[in-house]
Amino acid sequence: MKALRVWVRRNGDFCQVRVDRSQDARKLLGFLSQSFVFKTFDPMREEESFCSFLVPYNPPLSHALFVKLLMAIPEVRLMSEPA
Repeated sequence: MKALRVWVRRNGDFCQVRVDRSQDARKLLGFLSQSFVFKTFDPMREEESFCSFLVPYNPPLSHALFVKLLMAIPEVRLMSEPA
């Protein structure tokens, strides 16, 4: 399976998540939904070459825990550029 290239960036009380393609973003959202009760804060925005969405932080979900969840998904490849 092709790796899902994912960028994350803190954005106040949210995490800005960027994924290469809408198909990959939907796969990532599916993986996250299996990990915990997951809802994005806003609809997925589709640009020409990537998709993005916001994930709200809350007491059980910190930035560090969210990154750890992403790293536990074998298909996810975290990228170092900002989201």
